[in-house]
Amino acid sequence: MPLYLNDEQTMLRDTTRDFVAEHAPVSHMRAMRDAKDATGFSRDLWKSFAEMGFTGILIGEDQGGLGLGHVEAGVVLEEIGRNLSPSPFLSTAVAAVEALKGSAQAERWFPGIIAGDTVAALAIDEAAKHRGTVAMKAERSGNGFKLSGRKQFVTHGHIADLIIVAARTAGSADDEQGITLFAVDKGAANLTAEAERLTDSSLAARLTFDGVEVDADAVIGEVDAGNDPLNRLLRAGRTGASAELLGVGGGAMDLTVNYLKERKQFGATIGSFQALQHRAAHLYSEMEVARAAVLKAAQLLDEGSGAVSNRADEAVSVAKAMTALATTLSVQEGVQMHGGIGMTDEYDIGFYLKRARVLAEMFGDANFHADRLAVAAGY
Repeated sequence: MPLYLNDEQTMLRDTTRDFVAEHAPVSHMRAMRDAKDATGFSRDLWKSFAEMGFTGILIGEDQGGLGLGHVEAGVVLEEIGRNLSPSPFLSTAVAAVEALKGSAQAERWFPGIIAGDTVAALAIDEAAKHRGTVAMKAERSGNGFKLSGRKQFVTHGHIADLIIVAARTAGSADDEQGITLFAVDKGAANLTAEAERLTDSSLAARLTFDGVEVDADAVIGEVDAGNDPLNRLLRAGRTGASAELLGVGGGAMDLTVNYLKERKQFGATIGSFQALQHRAAHLYSEMEVARAAVLKAAQLLDEGSGAVSNRADEAVSVAKAMTALATTLSVQEGVQMHGGIGMTDEYDIGFYLKRARVLAEMFGDANFHADRLAVAAGY
């Protein structure tokens, strides 16, 4: 497939760009930070996303959604990243939806997601740097299970209506098998959440499951076979985070280029200095390479056949690594080219730097995915 958007996707991009820029610009995030908002996003804005149809992008038309794909979800996420808009779109309308597809839980949760009434959180990580071990236990109890353990870096975990939890039902912590995915309701007994504000002012929670009891109906997919929905969740989440990173990098680059055109030294705009032109051109080329990587990963996910699963896994890791590196370059160059004012709170470039740092770690950083690719290649 060609590595550019078709006419319908371009129309969606233009619509989303106008909508997000108007209703959730950087000033929206700044205001929430200054108010020390305890939710982490605007529920009214989340309802507006639903009214625009964004929340149902990955949900089939037969279930009330738009029946679109990861390319279209990435279009929305790029604009979210460009404006630094606090939103549960990635965790809820992308990663959680992919995990729930084809399960009995989909019928329960999809209507709320489509309506903008439901927010989902992903309780996957237990250790630093997105290490893949799952030690949290799920023991048989009556007609269900009892969950015991801790999860961290759970975005929206303190207010989520639905928490998707990866737990071990068989084997040891390092085994790839024996994992089961559960859908846990908000307010479950013996579940505690400790919210922490991250460097970008977003909120993530540490969750403690102290014998949380769930029915057998809470299982997503099959017992001991949770890797299938978990891998769908991770592929979607990583590709979505890459698209949002692309938006963060693109927004920072736009800020910087505009500044180069306006700031004057020695009677000339600094954008006329050849050294800065070379750095801006290098940044542009790196962002375009990352853009191609993200689009390719999304297209392969949308093909969805088993024959492309390995290629999709590799493409997703390439996209996550490339966007982390390119966006890190973008925000760092942005701060440097702004000079001293780039370090002040008055200018928005610092917010892009902080958001890029959080997104780069989410679902695995560049080193994690470079290592993953090396292992897949037999090194």
